Amino acid sequence: MDRRGLLLVACALPMAGCKSAPVKTFPTLASATQAIESLASGHAKEGAWNLSQMLQHVAQSIEYSIDSYPEKKSGMFRATVGAAAFTVFDLRGVMGHALDEPIPGAPALDRDAPLPAAIRRALAALRRFESYEGVLAPHFAYGALDKAQYTRAHLMHLANHWTEVTP
Repeated sequence: MDRRGLLLVACALPMAGCKSAPVKTFPTLASATQAIESLASGHAKEGAWNLSQMLQHVAQSIEYSIDSYPEKKSGMFRATVGAAAFTVFDLRGVMGHALDEPIPGAPALDRDAPLPAAIRRALAALRRFESYEGVLAPHFAYGALDKAQYTRAHLMHLANHWTEVTP
């Protein structure tokens, strides 16, 4: 485990019994859906990925929570550093990660994919996740999450990427 991972674990353990903070930006799946729908009316995005790529990435993450991630961190990582990272994000109600880092093993994001198609895919992924009642796949970094935890993870993930979206 690297120094950053050890620090995350050390910070998360004392907070394990604390209450989760409200998710900033997107408190519900409905608010996330509404925001994604609004992208059709013209928004810009800063950063390495365009809006279509960002939505493809978000859709991949949601789809993989049901279908299984193509690659996962080691079980030890997921049980320690990954679980601690999710705990910290959950308690803060906000996630922070590299906004141009693809999901390990996921197909490359198509820079030329039309935005309307990416919007439809992200919305379909959200609807599918919302109605899904089966067992969710372990997150590639955080490990096993229940439906409420995954909902928060997806909302925080979208909100983190949304920091690069401008009206």
